[in-house]
Amino acid sequence: MSQKRFHHITRALRFDDKLSRPQCRGDKLAAFRKVWDMWTHRLEMMFCPDRDICVDEQLVPFKGRCGFRQYMPKKPAKYGLKIWAVCDVKTSYAWRLQLYTGKAAGERAEVNQGMRVILELTEGLQGHIITSLVGAIRKNKPELPPQLLQTRGREAFSSIFAFTMTHTLVSYVPRRSRNVLLLSTKHRIPGVSDDPKRNPTIIKDYNKCKGGVDKLDQAVGTYSCRRRTSRWPLALFHNLIDVSLYNGYVLWTAVDPAWQQGKPYRRRLYMEEVGEMLVKPQMAKRERFPRSSLVAELVKRSSPHPHLSLFHSFSSLSYLSPFPTVYVHRSKVLK
Repeated sequence: MSQKRFHHITRALRFDDKLSRPQCRGDKLAAFRKVWDMWTHRLEMMFCPDRDICVDEQLVPFKGRCGFRQYMPKKPAKYGLKIWAVCDVKTSYAWRLQLYTGKAAGERAEVNQGMRVILELTEGLQGHIITSLVGAIRKNKPELPPQLLQTRGREAFSSIFAFTMTHTLVSYVPRRSRNVLLLSTKHRIPGVSDDPKRNPTIIKDYNKCKGGVDKLDQAVGTYSCRRRTSRWPLALFHNLIDVSLYNGYVLWTAVDPAWQQGKPYRRRLYMEEVGEMLVKPQMAKRERFPRSSLVAELVKRSSPHPHLSLFHSFSSLSYLSPFPTVYVHRSKVLK
């Protein structure tokens, strides 16, 4: 495929039917809703999370016009589309995703949003895999005891615990005049480690599991198909492909752990094989070989009949892949 043809298809790429847009006027995600729902439903079907899971925010970089674009100063990209992700801690598999589209017009800011997100994203796991929660808590909560908020007069590496029938709260001072608050439904005793910093057991378990989504972002950023675009559905589609390739790599290595074992770039080899398997059926149908000698040799190897192939001009293209059907409307035929 030439660069000109690739850019033409990218500009014309759409994920919804233009005639049905007036019916979905109240849905901010209408331009990508069908593909998003089908994809996220498949993610849960293909994998069963391990004992520990992580719920965190993911930011898809995007600076174009979008009604629900978010500003997150602590993220590297700063601006983008916010996604709440549930990832397996051991593999960083993206098991469940929820896109934040902002509050509806005329409504007040949502109260207890974090609680709602956690309960929705972990629905179906209670009583089976997840039975407890561990997480950091903000200091502006009115329910917190004042003794846990005070730092004056407390020594560094000291901890104060508070207990209820179902929850444990710890206030840890990593350095003078600063404390960290964590809430847990898993720990029932005031456990503290024997290392010099005397970290509570709650904090050690939290540090071990909090990086599930961050590792996913790091892996997706290493090998990405992301391109600069001014359309948010296309930015989401790029992220969809990146996350799908990483999830597929996790599943493939779980089925065949000995595949390319010992090589530090196994994921890159997996992505190369996936790309070749997707394009070879189309390359085998070409009627004329490409001008490049290297590409022409690759087409010859992939074609069952090297002397026969196809190259037709299409007025529209509908390509099949592991993802839902994507429609591309073309304004003219490329020769």
